[in-house]
Amino acid sequence: MSANSFDARSTLRVGDESYEIFRLDKVEGAARLPYSLKVLLENLLRTEDGANITADHIRALGGWDSQAQPSQEIQFTPARVIMQDFTGVPCVVDLATMREAVKELGGDADKINPLAPAELVIDHSVIADKFGTKDAFGQNVELEYGRNKERYQFLRWGQTAFDEFKVVPPGTGIVHQVNIEHLARTVMVRGGQAYPDTLVGTDSHTTMVNGLGVLGWGVGGIEAEAAMLGQPVSMLIPRVVGFKLTGELKPGTTATDLVLTITEMLRKHGVVGKFVEFYGEGVAATSLANRATIGNMSPEFGSTAAIFPIDDETLNYLRLTGRDAQQVALVEAYAKEQGLWLDPAAEPDFSEKLELDLSTVVPSIAGPKRPQDRIVLADAATQFERDVLNYVSDADEAGQESFPASDSPAAANGVPTRPTTVTAPDGSTYEIDHGAVTVAAITSCTNTSNPYVMVAAALVAKKAVEKGLTRKPWVKTTLAPGSKVVTDYFDKAGLTPYLDKVGFNLVGYGCTTCIGNSGPLPEEVSKAVNDHDLAVTSVLSGNRNFEGRINPDVKMNYLASPPLVVAYALAGSMKVNITEDALGTDTEGNPVYLKDIWPSEAEVNDVVANAIGEDMFNKSYQDVFAGDAQWQALSIPTGNTFEWDPQSTYVRKPPYFEGMTMETTPVSDISGARVLAKLGDSVTTDHISPAGAIKADTPAGQYLTEHGVERRDFNSYGSRRGNHEVMIRGTFANIRLRNQIAPGTEGGYTRDFTQDGGPVSFIYDASQNYQAAGTPLVILAGKEYGSGSSRDWAAKGTALLGVKAVVAESYERIHRSNLIGMGVLPLQFPEGQTAESLGLTGEETFSVTGVTELNDGTTPRTVKVSTDSGVEFDAVVRIDTPGEADYYRNGGIMQYVLRSLIRK
Repeated sequence: MSANSFDARSTLRVGDESYEIFRLDKVEGAARLPYSLKVLLENLLRTEDGANITADHIRALGGWDSQAQPSQEIQFTPARVIMQDFTGVPCVVDLATMREAVKELGGDADKINPLAPAELVIDHSVIADKFGTKDAFGQNVELEYGRNKERYQFLRWGQTAFDEFKVVPPGTGIVHQVNIEHLARTVMVRGGQAYPDTLVGTDSHTTMVNGLGVLGWGVGGIEAEAAMLGQPVSMLIPRVVGFKLTGELKPGTTATDLVLTITEMLRKHGVVGKFVEFYGEGVAATSLANRATIGNMSPEFGSTAAIFPIDDETLNYLRLTGRDAQQVALVEAYAKEQGLWLDPAAEPDFSEKLELDLSTVVPSIAGPKRPQDRIVLADAATQFERDVLNYVSDADEAGQESFPASDSPAAANGVPTRPTTVTAPDGSTYEIDHGAVTVAAITSCTNTSNPYVMVAAALVAKKAVEKGLTRKPWVKTTLAPGSKVVTDYFDKAGLTPYLDKVGFNLVGYGCTTCIGNSGPLPEEVSKAVNDHDLAVTSVLSGNRNFEGRINPDVKMNYLASPPLVVAYALAGSMKVNITEDALGTDTEGNPVYLKDIWPSEAEVNDVVANAIGEDMFNKSYQDVFAGDAQWQALSIPTGNTFEWDPQSTYVRKPPYFEGMTMETTPVSDISGARVLAKLGDSVTTDHISPAGAIKADTPAGQYLTEHGVERRDFNSYGSRRGNHEVMIRGTFANIRLRNQIAPGTEGGYTRDFTQDGGPVSFIYDASQNYQAAGTPLVILAGKEYGSGSSRDWAAKGTALLGVKAVVAESYERIHRSNLIGMGVLPLQFPEGQTAESLGLTGEETFSVTGVTELNDGTTPRTVKVSTDSGVEFDAVVRIDTPGEADYYRNGGIMQYVLRSLIRK
């Protein structure tokens, strides 16, 4: 019950129903707040308890100073939690382990139960092994169940063992698309109360739901577990960046072009740790699908959230996707009553402002390794010619580019070329070179949730087929929509046969290529690429294109709209300027250009209007949690604690609570620490966290082999997130990681100074030696450390490797928070200082003093870092809130929650 200090409790009547609400207009200053902060204000009013959430917190939010730097901590209580299976499995593993720990400490195991609705969508496990055939989907599903049976049995057990926990089975869709199409409420109803739908999710792209007016963002699995168990999310009232939209998109431009433009603008502006909120006349002209596409890309520009207010477009989408009439009426009435309805002319109080005229957006792609590196489509081929030099050549001492002997500069323009003949299984041959598009994937919730770009892709395929074009033989083409609705409207519009004919057959309803589950390239292509060290490319309609993410054979990755993915599959190379060069020839030998097969806006809109209806959404989601016969046939244990299988290589009981007592152990300073890794700028959680394929000659591969797993059954790291033994061995093992204390290496290597001379070693092996010797470890890093997905294993693996502190130039929000959640101390170099400017090589021994001040209930602003080489500096302590300090004192967020629940 709320303390209701502001007399805000009231009643809202909608039709025949009455709901308790907490009125925002009872708080002075509420009317001028941005939409997102109004949602937070309601959250505080409703959950005010006089202790963690007080009247002073509410006044502070009502009196928010838009220009001040964040300093006021508040406790945000999300209405629900959403998870995907890669990050969700370890969440459920941890909950199951916590139940046992509670028992061992004399508590009631049933206290470990989600107190807020928790929904998990299995979407990260399907791999595009099979492609280009009509039965590819069925074969990939069979392979998925075969690989993941243990995990799926565990999740089915969780669905029966935990209250308020639901699972959307495999083969249904992508979590964020399922969220906006079905799970999101926009206005939540629970216990007779109506309030804004809010959430945290175990995937950074949770922000897709911001397009529906729902405030939520990605957190690590550890934070999500705490939220599931009723713990509020500790946060500082953020700065809010107002992003004004004006005008309308020109014909020929897509939502993808828009989000790549916005990503470039906001990454350049700097929005890490801030909310972004869209306003202005252009918002009303932006479809809900486009809003969701923009919201989805929030992690790519670095903001916590990227939200749109509620308006008629929101209501139309809720109706289209099958929400009932009473729910839609409630959303409208509640939003208008609480001042959450979009006023296109309003200018809320924002901390910073940007503006974009939608009519200035031009066709674009992004690459070759970061989503913010936008390239105007017309310049893509020439930009590729410049960028490829970074992937096929080495710089000599004078800084000039020098080609390997087998690369000769082409024609006079200095572009390296290495033509390579490939023999296909049918005996035919073709030639590939640097820049060959070997993966063309329509994938990822970012764009597959948007019917306009999906229909455009299908129409490009149709027109290509009618001209006699098809994909080039070296291109692996895949279609992986975010929900079954997509294939339903393709079927209804008669477009599926054309997609099939150009090779974009359905491979699964899941993330696939966007998260690295692209599956292997055809054997003959892979062999040619690796034997001749070709810098080949992928083009995907995803949101991430980091190095080493998409496919181990592919060095350069480009984000593009679905219709451009089809176009590049037809062209077959990034060297082709698809705005001017022919994509191929028609049946009469005439050149076919992109303009010849690009659909008009009217054509796209006509298909969307006539092929998509409410009935499709009702049919797809009417029994969404039941699953198919395969899911229902999975055998599961019974009981409120899980029966761990000691032979399992998928699900194992983790060691987080071993030796834990009810009393905390005082935090201590760090002495005699060694550097496990010294890293540069923009090291992402993809570099840190285990992801992608498991190679046989790595510690993780060796572990699986020792446990009787055949190489063909290794599966991916993501699928084995429930086994800490595999995950520790894969932490910092990305094939593109460059550890500067082991120069000349790429991958999971370091130097092991427990051995004479510090020989190069696997990071895992060195960690084991350091831990055996009682030596604590630190990580040194550059700017934007931990950017990318909200991968909890990037923090869990770091902690289990024995790392006690990270010293970086700057952090991305989620990873810094996750490090604290696992008991790892995040420190920051002094402003303007770096490891290089301080002369640190990574070979030093480190000490950190001043940490013990935390035992007195305060958080030091800085601590002293010193080395045996004489370097000293004051590192900034990046424990940003009192709540985070409590987690760190307890050894981590899970230990804090466990002790709190037992004491209740």
